[in-house]
Amino acid sequence: MTVNALKIALISLVLVYAHAVQAVYVKDLVDIQGVRDNQLMGYGLVVGLEGGTGDQTPFTNQTILNTLQQMGVYLPPGTNPKSKNVASVIVTGSLGAFSQIGQTLDVVVSSMGTAKSLRGGTLLMTPLKGADGQIYAMAQGPLTVSAGLPATGMFAKPTMVMGGATVERAVNTPLGDDTSITLELKNSDFAAAGRIASAINLQYGAGVALAQNGRVIKVKAPANQNYRVSLIGGIEGIDVPFEAALPKVVLNAKTGSVVMNQAVKLDACAVSHGDISVVISETPLGTQPMPLSVGKLIPLKAGVLLSEVVNSLNKIGASPQDLLVILQAMKTAGALHADLEII
Repeated sequence: MTVNALKIALISLVLVYAHAVQAVYVKDLVDIQGVRDNQLMGYGLVVGLEGGTGDQTPFTNQTILNTLQQMGVYLPPGTNPKSKNVASVIVTGSLGAFSQIGQTLDVVVSSMGTAKSLRGGTLLMTPLKGADGQIYAMAQGPLTVSAGLPATGMFAKPTMVMGGATVERAVNTPLGDDTSITLELKNSDFAAAGRIASAINLQYGAGVALAQNGRVIKVKAPANQNYRVSLIGGIEGIDVPFEAALPKVVLNAKTGSVVMNQAVKLDACAVSHGDISVVISETPLGTQPMPLSVGKLIPLKAGVLLSEVVNSLNKIGASPQDLLVILQAMKTAGALHADLEII
């Protein structure tokens, strides 16, 4: 082989490798062990509901009586408040890692009873507890329902309250033990764990990082907290050669909703299902306009995006079951290069 031919071969190899591999930051591939959110939950009352859309369940009435007693208002035993503008609710939220006292959290308010709407209501002060039973935040405030969502129905829809809770207790989040920190891959992958450990050792010296398995990487770290934070920041910014993941397509078989994590192109294929025909070819097909065509024919050119195919199917009134069958047929034929998940 001549020198020029060798150069051309090496360049071609580099181009192929560059196409198949991409640089990904370590922080996009791993989590720091112990650095996580903590789930919170509480029970409370929403008052002032518009149009008397609350509920009158026994536990709601009992909660109203308990709340009044806490404020020094005592009603005779057996009294039924019969309040139609009050609803009992469950409030949920997530306490992020390193959250400090006084910071605010977003919470979701969900009706427990038969309330038809939470519009116009105000959430009374509700303690939010963690799995250990301790109070970590307090939620309170007015509820708003987006104009784009139905406010009423058979039952009230859960309502997001932005900044609706205030942190009252911080959670201690240690960064590893005395000698090391632990990185956990978001997706178990032995090859990725090895590449990440090698990249860290290349940056900070041999033996600093050790891949224990396809999920866990141990990294030696200084005891000084400030240096440890700097080390983690440096590790997160390291570029790691990583093979491009196969795109993923998620199809809801009930609603027909299709979600893709990246653009998905389709190769040439032809699928016929009932009176629907999808033809994807290297050369566009000449067809009559849809109203004059026999059946429902969708002609497309190879390389078309899956999103365009889905939109075309929706325009001709394809059902969720039609979408399911057609996408599965494309996957089986090898024209759909993506993981297809049906939920």
